[in-house]
Amino acid sequence: MTDVTRILEAVRKGERHASDELLAAVYDELRRLAARKLARERPGQTLQGTELVHEAYLRLLGGEAAPWENSAHFFGAAAEAMRRILVESARRKARMKHGGGRQKYELDEADAVVMPDSIDLIALDEALEMLAGEAPIKAELVKLRYFAGLTVEQAGSILGISRATADRYWSFARAWLRHEISKGDDPA
Repeated sequence: MTDVTRILEAVRKGERHASDELLAAVYDELRRLAARKLARERPGQTLQGTELVHEAYLRLLGGEAAPWENSAHFFGAAAEAMRRILVESARRKARMKHGGGRQKYELDEADAVVMPDSIDLIALDEALEMLAGEAPIKAELVKLRYFAGLTVEQAGSILGISRATADRYWSFARAWLRHEISKGDDPA
């Protein structure tokens, strides 16, 4: 059992100082996740890495004890929390009183984790929610790759699928998201 998994078990049991110990154990990795994500954000992003980490951590531990099985499960939840925070921030900025009139962009064709710097997070989130309704594992794979910066192999391991399956799911999900996002660009 890793230290993080042991600490997560202590958090689940409600041990008094476990959440402080957890923050110390995972803080550096959460900062790296946040830095990778923020590096791909549009210029003018006002959310800082430290703020993103702290907000995600508060969301993860803010309510009742979370049922994380291991460190991979925890970091997957952290990536999801960061995604939601960034999408909420993008939505706030897109409101008309904050300079709405957003423009959508297609996902990059390359088989890399890096998507275009200027991708519309709101359009991506909407398409990702639709994908989650139809293919939840494929949507989770996208979240782990794009928002947590994991490789196909790492994301597949967390999801309990083979590398070959993860490759197929990644190819499908990219094409599906590209199609869904581009539908919003077509004049009707």
